[in-house]
Amino acid sequence: MAEELPQSVLFCCDHNAVRSPMAEGIMKKFYGTDTYVQSAGVKSDMEIDGFSIAVCKEIGVELDRHRTRSFDEMEQWGDDLSSFDLVVSLSPASQRRALELTGVFHLDVVYWPIMDPTGLAETREAKMDAYRQTRDQIISHLIERWGNPKDEE
Repeated sequence: MAEELPQSVLFCCDHNAVRSPMAEGIMKKFYGTDTYVQSAGVKSDMEIDGFSIAVCKEIGVELDRHRTRSFDEMEQWGDDLSSFDLVVSLSPASQRRALELTGVFHLDVVYWPIMDPTGLAETREAKMDAYRQTRDQIISHLIERWGNPKDEE
C-alpha cells in the first residue's frame, strides 16, 4: 500500500549533480505540486551532469535549468532543513550528513541505495545505460513508496 505524499521532501546525494536532481525532477513530474520538492548535495562543486539531463529528458523530465547546491548553501539561502517532512538520502555520504544536520529536528531521514553511474562506462551508449539504471532505480523507489504517478492512476 502506497504511503500518503508528504508535504515536503528533500533529496540529497554527494554533489547534487546526478542522483538528487534526477529524483527531484522525476518526483515533481510524477506527483505534481502537491509536494514541495528540493534537492541538495554534501558539496556543490559540480554542474548538473549532462547524462542525467539526457536520460531524464527521455521520460519528459527537464533538468536543464537545475543549479547545484549544498546543504550549507541551502541554509544560507534560508531553506531550513527542519521545514522538510522527509529527507531522502541517495548516497552514504549524504545519509551521514543528513543525520548530522537533522539530529536536533524531528523529521524522517531515509536511505535509498541508488547507484552512482559516474565513471562506470567507456562509450556514450554504455554511459547512457548506466544513467538509465540509476534513473530507473529512483523511479522504482518512488513508486514503491508513493504509488503510481498521478497521470497513471
